[in-house]
Amino acid sequence: MSKNWIPLRQLEGTASRQAHVALPAGTYEREISKEGFFGPSAQFHHKHKPTDWVEFDGAIRPRAFDLNKLVTGKNSPWNAEMVMNNPHLQMRIWKLDQPMAELARNSDGDQLLFIHEGEGALFCDYGHLDYRDGDYLVIPRGTMWRLSPTKATMALMVEATNDHFMLPEKGLVGRHAIFDPAVLDTPHIDEAFKAQQDERTWKVSVKRRNQLSTVTYPFNPLDAVGWHGDLSVVRVNWRDLRPLMSHRAHLPPSAHTTFMTGRFVVCTFVPRPLESDPEALRLPFFHNNDDFEEIIFYHKGSFFSRDNIHPGMMTVHPSGFTHGPHPKAFSAATKSVQNGGKTETDEVAVMIDTRDAIDVAAMPAEVEFDGYVKSWTPAAMKQAAE
Repeated sequence: MSKNWIPLRQLEGTASRQAHVALPAGTYEREISKEGFFGPSAQFHHKHKPTDWVEFDGAIRPRAFDLNKLVTGKNSPWNAEMVMNNPHLQMRIWKLDQPMAELARNSDGDQLLFIHEGEGALFCDYGHLDYRDGDYLVIPRGTMWRLSPTKATMALMVEATNDHFMLPEKGLVGRHAIFDPAVLDTPHIDEAFKAQQDERTWKVSVKRRNQLSTVTYPFNPLDAVGWHGDLSVVRVNWRDLRPLMSHRAHLPPSAHTTFMTGRFVVCTFVPRPLESDPEALRLPFFHNNDDFEEIIFYHKGSFFSRDNIHPGMMTVHPSGFTHGPHPKAFSAATKSVQNGGKTETDEVAVMIDTRDAIDVAAMPAEVEFDGYVKSWTPAAMKQAAE
């Protein structure tokens, strides 16, 4: 059913005419919206930062995890450490040091691998495909596959449970926006693929309804000699992305959507020029996170809206949590170029916005950064100014 939103276009009190541009002097903008950033919205102008709390208790407390301290080498993806899940998503962090000894097949949903570290080869029903750090590998549901790393590999695994990974609608900017479909790579039935075919015993570990079944063959079932169709494993690297930009207004995270499913989206933040218009915000605006849970995995670089975050960490902002840039990041982003301000971002991060609340898996105590919620407080702002 199409959405017929209540038609309003109001302005009350002292407010800017354009969202995220020319804010009234001495104010901080906060946005509340429907459907993430796709639906109706309102922009409020506050005298104080909406994140200047002094205490914060309860279930919607923001959380941060150092997944580098969680991940250990596992030969099967199904043994990888669970990070979080809900009925429509499973997320694991996986480290693989040696070639997989058996094949994997996910019968619960499409699988997305984001390669945080490492390089090697993917062998699957469709053939052979090399991978490196920064690659997304989209593996359709039911595909048999295995990784053979040449360098130790650390991957973020995201399952679209009972669903599919698709591309977002590009709308006015056209189908070549963000990345041209021509940069999507598919596996090849090449000499490397043929060389791994043999007649020894192979096992396939199949996940269905979170239970594992094992199918044993007296040969390697990756024995295809050809295929045709419009379904395949695909690879795209963040270096292939050409982000949407506006020098006159800060674009919302939804402008950086890379993949989407029925219940969550995957966005990729990559280096880009900062807004140059002096009236435009140069960093994310404060906003309520009401329709989605916001999860960000930090891959590379300096994260321009966050403090105390390094590659391999993950933050979770639950629905109902009002948030925005950290004090130090806010101060740096509002500096003019003449005063040493940055002209472009230097970050690569994967954001997953899910409509459904997530359950965080039990982890060792040292994995979570308990001080994360305090990093927005006035005390942190004072420290940033010193």
